[in-house]
Amino acid sequence: MGLTVSSLVFIGAMIACIVSGHTMVIALFIGSAAFFLTGRKKGFRTDELLQMGKSGVRDALVVIRVMLIIGFITAIWRSSGTIAFFVYYGIKLITPDLFLLVTFVLCCLLSYALGTSFGVAGTAGVIFITLARSGGVNEVVTAGVIMSGIYFGDRGSPVSSSAVLVAAISGTDLLDNVRNMVKTGIVPLLLTLVLYGVFSFANPIHTVDHTFLEMFREEFRISLWCVLPAVCMLLLPLLKVSVVWSMAASIAAGAFVSLLVQHEKLTVLLKAMLFGYETEGALGGILNGGGLLSMMEIVCIVALSSTYSGIFSGTGMLDPLQEKIRPVIKKTGRFFSMVLVSLVTLGIFCNQTIASMMCCDLMKKPYMEAGASKQELAIDMENSVILLAGAVPWAIACSVPLGFMQVGLAAVPMSFYLFLVPVCYGIQKKVANPFRAE
Repeated sequence: MGLTVSSLVFIGAMIACIVSGHTMVIALFIGSAAFFLTGRKKGFRTDELLQMGKSGVRDALVVIRVMLIIGFITAIWRSSGTIAFFVYYGIKLITPDLFLLVTFVLCCLLSYALGTSFGVAGTAGVIFITLARSGGVNEVVTAGVIMSGIYFGDRGSPVSSSAVLVAAISGTDLLDNVRNMVKTGIVPLLLTLVLYGVFSFANPIHTVDHTFLEMFREEFRISLWCVLPAVCMLLLPLLKVSVVWSMAASIAAGAFVSLLVQHEKLTVLLKAMLFGYETEGALGGILNGGGLLSMMEIVCIVALSSTYSGIFSGTGMLDPLQEKIRPVIKKTGRFFSMVLVSLVTLGIFCNQTIASMMCCDLMKKPYMEAGASKQELAIDMENSVILLAGAVPWAIACSVPLGFMQVGLAAVPMSFYLFLVPVCYGIQKKVANPFRAE
């Protein structure tokens, strides 16, 4: 079984899982078997291929560990009232002309602190799209604003699973990557703020439904203590505390607030951390979720995808594809080539994690041969595949948040930040490359 045949088997299995609604883990198992057989056909022994797969998983263990911790955090921030606090005061800050701007800033803040796009889309995103509908604001524009905000943190937060993944597979330092993402993201962020500021004044909210404020007050004790878990997450990495310890501090702070401020029972809190936060109140449909089990599918996806990386690297299976990529890099430049590969892998695999790992597997060797650094590879991925995943209509990173908000694909063109980052960064690399001359 050659690479082409095994790739078609994998893609076919992926499409079948998407259409039937089954987990992509099944397709990854099928693809793993197909690539394993290809490796056998190339003359590698079974034990050699197993060792390659094991090596790939070993490289991804740091990512898996962070993802499991994120599961705890997404539940405990719900239980402690941290998410409720930010949304509560975000709503109170809203004036008619600033609705969209406040929505964008709050989604940026929450996604940066939590490091999860889906978690913010399913909570704050749902609340703000509801406010937009009730207040006469264009829901398509609002959904685009929310998409931009949730992927601000997904791209650039030190506790984002995608940022941790890119650092791990590219062999770079996470905090160095975050600093470079800040540098390359300032201009597009300012442009996005200006654009949404204009749209905000052009689409003022007519009435603000304060029902949510009452619901939050009934469900939580809204106080400054609720901010403590977020302060740990935002401040400690800036003080060069490792991401894992910062996340652990946030969990401890969240547990403290849940138990002593929200008066949650310890058994209920532990259950929420494992199985997800649940409340029978009016906010249950929005706040329920998170927990360790919510991350198990993505952990399986990362682990299985990592076996591919090990097999691809050990067998040289991707060499023919990389030979075709090299002339494209010479002709168009590294970043433009990365964007093309990102769109192709996202279009085929419909999954940000799988596409990220495939981009790294395909582009790492050509990048190094072209004189690029590992850090340039990492930032090019952050500014392409990570963000563009939210702009490919059939990709999970796009369809799921829009599904939460019950808004169609017309919101994608309004997600300005997703497009401004690659455009601005591409221009920056051509004019004054922050890494090396192309």
